[in-house]
Amino acid sequence: MLTLRDAEGVQGRKGGSGRMGRTRRTLIVVALLALPAFPAPPAFPALPAFPALPAPPALHAQVPFERAVADLASRDPGTRLRAVQLLKDAAYLEAAVPLAPLVTDPRDEIQLEAIAAELNIFLAEPVVTKKRVGLVIEKRTPIAAEAAFSAGPEALGARRVPAEVLTALRAGARDNNPRVALEALYAFGALAAEPDGAARVALLRASGPEIAAFVGSVDPAARYAAVRVMGRLFARRAHDASIEPTVGDAVITALNDGDRAVKIAAMEALGAMRYDRAVQALTDLFTYFGKGDAAAAALDALARIANPASAPLFAAQLAGKSPPLRGTAIEGLARVGEPAKLADIQIALASDRSEGVALAGAFASAKLAGGSIDRITDGLTKSKLRDQARRYLVELAPGRAADFTKQLTDPDARIRLDVVEALGLGGDAAALPLVEPLTTDRDAQVAKAAERALARLRSAQGR
Repeated sequence: MLTLRDAEGVQGRKGGSGRMGRTRRTLIVVALLALPAFPAPPAFPALPAFPALPAPPALHAQVPFERAVADLASRDPGTRLRAVQLLKDAAYLEAAVPLAPLVTDPRDEIQLEAIAAELNIFLAEPVVTKKRVGLVIEKRTPIAAEAAFSAGPEALGARRVPAEVLTALRAGARDNNPRVALEALYAFGALAAEPDGAARVALLRASGPEIAAFVGSVDPAARYAAVRVMGRLFARRAHDASIEPTVGDAVITALNDGDRAVKIAAMEALGAMRYDRAVQALTDLFTYFGKGDAAAAALDALARIANPASAPLFAAQLAGKSPPLRGTAIEGLARVGEPAKLADIQIALASDRSEGVALAGAFASAKLAGGSIDRITDGLTKSKLRDQARRYLVELAPGRAADFTKQLTDPDARIRLDVVEALGLGGDAAALPLVEPLTTDRDAQVAKAAERALARLRSAQGR
């Protein structure tokens, strides 16, 4: 006998709903009650069952943080790998130390994921590694350590990097797998720029000999990475002690490397380190090459070291034929700090129409005579000059925070962003009251940059 549930089921399959559906169900019930009772009809054969539809893919792994951390110690490699991947995407600061041992895991794929996870935790803009398009297709974005390193210190957020993480990455750089070793080395170089004060002193003391040893690797890619990381790690800061000769001299040996990329990277590293013992070797290389990218790199390194012994070489380049070399020579004279040379620089500028050289002249004026930074900040709006202008502002920021006041309220968000970052990297705590209001800037990128700058400046203040 047909029941109420059966009748509702039939109606449901036909799509009835709402008031009309309720009316039809009422009519069916009344009609059934009015019918006389008949013997039950024979049962119909059962219809074949339809195959179950596949379950939709999970959109998010609902795994508690504590469970993911506990799974990092699992004996099952698959469990460890899944835990690392979850924590990589979450980018929780609390996961940094628990993840550190996985950087030296026996499984290469787990090591690579752990290195990527450590990076993602400290990036200013954590990478979303998986994006679902529709319901099925996933776009995967890798986290590459070399790319993070090349982006510079500005790529890091305001979070402090625990010493355990840096120690683990240095250990990972000694891995037998070249890919793992290279990722760990670049990740270390990227994150090692963050510590300051006593933490930086301890880091340089422990890391210098270890990283310098990689300069002697048989793998050109490892040597190239090592000299780049040395340049970033030992980039000269106001309160740094002198570099140990055994560490600095290791980079000097790379000037004789047979790989041209390694040679040029070594020049750039020595310039960033401002290593005086390299002056003679760099001068010899500049004289030998005379022109081209190697000569430009050697002169740039000398201009960054700014040893007074290089002043005659810089002065000679003011009358040279190459605008880029002339601009570098102007930078060098500005850093040597002889105000009397400003007249010679002005003469050289009068006959040069290169925008890069003109910008170097503005830097020299600001450095030697306390000139305005307005012309330098104007360069921030030009793509070809932006990196050059940013370098100058970072260098000029210490002791001159008040000179940046106007630029911090500029209508152009690009200028506010670059000036905030320059003040943060400059490390002068006097900039704190100037930067703090920009944490509520109408531009989200400027506000985030201000938060990062505040963290650096507060660290400098504590020091």
